[in-house]
Order: sequence, then C-alpha cells, then structure tokens
Amino acid sequence: MAPGTQTLGTYTFGVHAFGCNLQIAADCLETYSVLDRYVFPSMRRVDNAASGADVLIRLVRVGDQFELLVDDAMTASAHTAMMLVPDLIRALDENVIHHLGTMHAVHAGVVLLGERALLLPGATHAGKSSLVAELLRRGATYFSDEYALIDSAGRVHPYPRPLLVRNGSPEQRPVLPTEYGASTGGASAAVGWILSLEYRPECIWNVAQVSQSEGFLILLRNTPHVLEDSPEMVGAFQRAVAGASCYAGRRAEAADAVEQILRLIGGFA
Repeated sequence: MAPGTQTLGTYTFGVHAFGCNLQIAADCLETYSVLDRYVFPSMRRVDNAASGADVLIRLVRVGDQFELLVDDAMTASAHTAMMLVPDLIRALDENVIHHLGTMHAVHAGVVLLGERALLLPGATHAGKSSLVAELLRRGATYFSDEYALIDSAGRVHPYPRPLLVRNGSPEQRPVLPTEYGASTGGASAAVGWILSLEYRPECIWNVAQVSQSEGFLILLRNTPHVLEDSPEMVGAFQRAVAGASCYAGRRAEAADAVEQILRLIGGFA
C-alpha cells in the first residue's frame, strides 16, 4: 500500500520519527489533508502496514464534530479539523518523546545560525515559539519550537514539528516554517549557544554569561526524562555544552530580545 492511498474508506500514511513508528489515518480527504500538512511535514511518508506501528493516530468526522483518536482513545473533539491541530501536535510530541531511542530531549526552542545550533531552553508557556518565529524571520533555519533532541555525541537534531504560536491570543495556532520564509534543518549540528531567558514583559534586557556547568544544569532542569532512568544523558549533555557559550537572564518582547541575541552572538553567516 502506498502512503496516502485509500483502503477500506481510510486514507493513511506512516512516519518513522526518532524511533517511533507512527501510523496516521483519516476517514476523508479533508481530514487527510490536515494530517499530511501538520504531521512532521518535512519527514518522508512511508508504509507501516507491513512492519506495524507503535502508535495509531486518527482524525475522523462524527456528525458535525471532528475527533482526534490516539490508539482508538478519543483525545479531543472540535467543530473543525483545524481546531484539533494543536492537540494533534501535542499527541505526537508525547508519543515520540516516550519512544525516543538513543537521543535525549530538552524542552527548548532550537534554530540553526550558520553552522551551529542556538538552544532556548524553557518550560511550556515560556515564550520559546515567539523567539523561534522571530529568529526565522531574520533568516535562521528551523529545528524546533519545543524540543532539542541531543544525541550521545552532544549534537542536536531537528525535531520538525510545526510551530505553535499565540501572537497575543490565548489559543495556539500551527504555523509552518515556510510561512516565515524559513527552511527546516535536515542534519544534526553542534550546539553553539544556550540562552535561558525568562520572559518579563516590562523588563529591559538583562542577560549575563554563565559557566558551561550552569549550562549543563539548565539542560538537566528542562529535560522531560528522569535521570535515574536515563543516566547516559549526563554525558550527552556534558558533550553538548562543551563547545557552547551559555547565558541566562531576563528578556522582554521577542522582537527586541532577538535583536539583543544577535548582537550577543555576533550575528550569523
């Protein structure tokens, strides 16, 4: 069965995402087009039918509602398929991070500046996506707005989900990097900078360089993994910070903060 073909009334495709085999299914072309656009859009579509899948994600229409199902458990419903995309992306995150093989995740926005990666660690609602979006507008290459995936050598890999942005609204909406005129990274990169920035709307830029030891602790504080379960991530994070310049402090709005970031790191080629 080729990806995207219709079988028994269902449109399906598979994605191999960082050790997790995803099977994606829709019951009509409308829902299929939404899934194809927003499920790791830069990753190749494959056929998981022969090898099986770790997770089945379906988007179906039931009466005047659309439902998102993960392994046949209804996760969310809405009046339009597009309204379910943020829930879809979060469901993908949860399952892919759970199935990660040899890599380790850090909650961080990530862009490529020249040949090195800039990591912006922070919890959900910390404003990572707004900073990443502004950096993409300035010419950066997209890696992720939510997770940095770090391998055993300390290199960071693209986690190419769509951005989830608010733009002043309480609701998130999905945005593809191409909407900012940006491309998505296709290979791993060394970590060049780690900036832990606390968002304070009324503050002025107040950021100082910190040691690589503090940069290492910043990564540990922002990983969803439990150290006892993944002790090998200590070495991976140590190697990630070994060539990085690390900073911490406070920042205001994204446009001003990115101006300051680019000054701090000397711009990028």
